[in-house]
Amino acid sequence: MHPRTRRAGAPAVLAALALTLPVGAASAATDDDPAVETAVTEALQEGRSFPSDFWWDESPDDTARARAILRQMTLDEKVNMMHGELNNFFGFYNGPIERLGIPALTMADGPAGVRIANPNVNDKLSTQLPSPLALAATWDEELAEEYGRLAGDEAFRTGHNVLLSPAVDIARIGQAGRAFEGFGEDPLLSGVLGAAEVRGIQSNPVIADLKHYNVYTQEQNRLIGGNVVIDERTLQEIYTRPFDIGVRDGRPGSAMCSFNAVNGTPACSNDELLNRILKQQLDFQGWVMSDYGATPNTVPAVLAGLDQEMPGNFTPEQGPGTCNFCGPLLDAVRAGQVPVSRIDDAVLRILRPMVALGLFDNPPSVQPLPEEANSATARALSERASVLLKNDAGALPLGANVGSIAVIGADADVVVQGGGSSLVNPTRTISPLQGIQDRVGAGVTVTHTAGGDPVTSATLLQGPDAIPSDFLTSALGDGAGVRVEYFDSSDLSGTPAVDRTEPYVGINGGFYLFEGLNSQSPHFPLQTNEHTASIRWTGTLTAPVTGTYELAVTTNGTSTVYLDDQPVLTTGPSGDPAVVTTAPVDLVAGQTYALRAEYTNDSPGGTDAGAAFRLGWTPPEPVVTPQAQAAAQAARSAQAAVVVVRDYSSEGGDKPSLDLPNGQAELIRQVAAANLRTIVVLEVGGAVQTSDWDAGVGAVLHNWFGGQEQGAAIAGILFGDVNPSGRLPITIPVDEASTPVSDPSQYPGDGFDQQFSEGIFVGYRGFAERGITPQYAFGHGLSYTTYEYSRLRTAAVAGEDGGTQLQATVDVTNTGTVAGTETVQVYVGNLPTRRVSSAPVSLAGFETVTLAPGERQRVTVTLSPESLSYWDVDLDEWRTPTGRIPVLVGAASDDIRLRGSMAISDALVR
Repeated sequence: MHPRTRRAGAPAVLAALALTLPVGAASAATDDDPAVETAVTEALQEGRSFPSDFWWDESPDDTARARAILRQMTLDEKVNMMHGELNNFFGFYNGPIERLGIPALTMADGPAGVRIANPNVNDKLSTQLPSPLALAATWDEELAEEYGRLAGDEAFRTGHNVLLSPAVDIARIGQAGRAFEGFGEDPLLSGVLGAAEVRGIQSNPVIADLKHYNVYTQEQNRLIGGNVVIDERTLQEIYTRPFDIGVRDGRPGSAMCSFNAVNGTPACSNDELLNRILKQQLDFQGWVMSDYGATPNTVPAVLAGLDQEMPGNFTPEQGPGTCNFCGPLLDAVRAGQVPVSRIDDAVLRILRPMVALGLFDNPPSVQPLPEEANSATARALSERASVLLKNDAGALPLGANVGSIAVIGADADVVVQGGGSSLVNPTRTISPLQGIQDRVGAGVTVTHTAGGDPVTSATLLQGPDAIPSDFLTSALGDGAGVRVEYFDSSDLSGTPAVDRTEPYVGINGGFYLFEGLNSQSPHFPLQTNEHTASIRWTGTLTAPVTGTYELAVTTNGTSTVYLDDQPVLTTGPSGDPAVVTTAPVDLVAGQTYALRAEYTNDSPGGTDAGAAFRLGWTPPEPVVTPQAQAAAQAARSAQAAVVVVRDYSSEGGDKPSLDLPNGQAELIRQVAAANLRTIVVLEVGGAVQTSDWDAGVGAVLHNWFGGQEQGAAIAGILFGDVNPSGRLPITIPVDEASTPVSDPSQYPGDGFDQQFSEGIFVGYRGFAERGITPQYAFGHGLSYTTYEYSRLRTAAVAGEDGGTQLQATVDVTNTGTVAGTETVQVYVGNLPTRRVSSAPVSLAGFETVTLAPGERQRVTVTLSPESLSYWDVDLDEWRTPTGRIPVLVGAASDDIRLRGSMAISDALVR
């Protein structure tokens, strides 16, 4: 463990150290602080010493060292530390100050492993870990710490000393593009796992970054004025609470403020969020950096508590590349608009964790990665994270009597991950197909059928799916799909820069298609933002049935679709890629039509907004594609069928719905009709709709984005080598219309305003409060064994810190025939008060226990005090009402096995 990372029984003198002064214009604690000086002197006189393993932000010697460096800095040097720089090898970077020996801050994106930008470092390869949402499905604090330790170690070995992770954003909506980067919908689970990951990262000489502060729940409108309208209690109880736990139990050296505004003020210039809540209420001692391009201004932001601006601002008012904390900040200080004491506070907040967490004394150096061991860890994490949603009639595990398996899915033979800044180039991969092939015994036949078209960022566009490749023939004469010509000219003139066949008519550029951010299927030719000034698709279209089809174009530019050289659908530039334009056309079954679609990237947002165009249709009656029919035939000829489906989840955009893209729901239905033993494996970012197909399948396994060895993990569970033990950290609804946030004013919002009118009733709390039945509840997860709960007891006991802890204990017995890991979930019911409304079920604590067949263990769960409290908006603090509160123990939020209660007295509250 790296020195000064965690506190372990620190002496009482530490509690007396006055290491925090008011934020804003005031300086952080210094070696000149009389309280610090007195405490240190008394400790030395009494022969006491400070241990090396207390929290970094409680270290007086490191604070003194940082303060000494600060005193030597010029104003220019201080301001230099307060803004990042563009650097080809680091997405986030702050240059060194060699005169003072201050090292560079070499930062890496890292929610799901280290995203290496430098091509000279390990060929940009690192361990692709299961997504953080997958980690959350383990409900295991120790695993979260190991996850962070591995990521921090790889960051250090690849030349980085800051890892931009973890994210504790609450999964408020199922469509959220970045839900896979967080820990789910519950603030307690998110905070506990986030804090553990921070501890793991900072066990290396690497600073963790807690993000995205605050109330960052959707991608839509995130860069153009998205504003969260939220009440104080909800802000505190749901969205701030995971940051509170993360700061208290993890002590991150840095935090990142988010793009969105909260109650009308951008998060990165929000005094309420940064100064009053984060730095004063939560006692955060590190520094606040902006997300890349999220600094809206200079003086308001720095006075509101923003300590460091990262580059890339592209606000409509200021244009691209504006640096607010460069010359404008120096000018503001010299003009007296920003006091020097505020500059000192910001720089000291950066220097203290740099010193105390070892960045000065342990510079990162490029070293080989322990690739084999870390890949094995990724596999073990994926195994623990996989959630068995359904298992009827012994569909799983697959036994030795299964002699043939049909593996189906366009991306069943590759590893799937999320897109955006969390994308990792893996050191190795094992796909689901390879994992199954490697695991089956001799003589077992394994076949693979795509069953449909590959998934790209085009699936994030609104409207019907793209016309399947089955009904298209490329004008290049090389098979299914369409010829596509990419031009650098805006009028389709000149020689095309790219001329090739693609499976269907669709592109969704901009953020998604930048190098290193694109998680599209490798079975679709790689799309980029280059050569997209204008695009032309040509080929033939064959109608599967006779009738009136509704053609649909989703685009942000000018376009025309022709059939047999006649224009049938035209659009003008809208600037909004969510706009869907439709037109009816009459087609005859079996007849071919010359298809041409022409697009000009003339969106009002300019070509930087990215090309967006997709051609879809709605046939006059349901149509089963030839690829789905071929998959059904393959399933019919096998003894078991495994259908691997995926979505496209990414930073930069939300999913248009919870439907599986590219006809995968119909693919599942066709396969299930052909083979009673159909198992569906979900490789998706979070929630997807399963209600329209899961009744017909034998088993459903949620593997999330399972990391680089996801295939080995999946195979281990399918064949019973591993007993599934993951539990849902989110609720999977019946559909997007059946959630607590289904009103358009809530999501995507009323204009730019996102109304958080559901209040504290987020996720499973809202489902329970409103009586909405989910498809799969929060905490749900099946096993190959069974567990019995008995003898619930509640008690108040003395805690290590001299306070009182509230605990629930229960006996758990493995009543099945195989070993397994059970997650004991303790919820509390409505609070005993009429002052505020409260949730009928709220997670208060959890523990995992591993049991052999027949084994019984007594499990003790310590309850979070905030779970028995509410935020009093009049007193601006947590308030615990006295009285009797229900205590509910079970295996999921809707699977309560034991019920009891706990009396909360005035003595306990005090």
